[in-house]
Amino acid sequence: MISPRPTTTLWRPTGPEELDLVRARDWRAWPPRLPEQPIFYPVLNEGYAVKIARDWNVKHDGAGFVTRFEVESAFLRRYPVRQAGGETILELWVPAEELDAFNAHIVGTIEVVHEFR
Repeated sequence: MISPRPTTTLWRPTGPEELDLVRARDWRAWPPRLPEQPIFYPVLNEGYAVKIARDWNVKHDGAGFVTRFEVESAFLRRYPVRQAGGETILELWVPAEELDAFNAHIVGTIEVVHEFR
């Protein structure tokens, strides 16, 4: 019997437009970055994702969502954890040109776990 590869849980705060693009990809991949978005940044802490979705996405997009998804842990080792502020404000910075490879290592589906309006 083959054991499943270890995964890491990541969260992504997002607005309604990006969420629609994820839905169009059957909840299995993130859409390509726009030219002004050179980095895709999933976060390692659910509370941090909630704060961004609630305090930033709602203000700028009218709604905010927190998604949760699993990525193969071995693949994620190529991205150092970045501390973007306080001790629990941790992100991975995935260059836009590597997003297809990142998406290929998502295990299962991307799910919405919080919604703010």
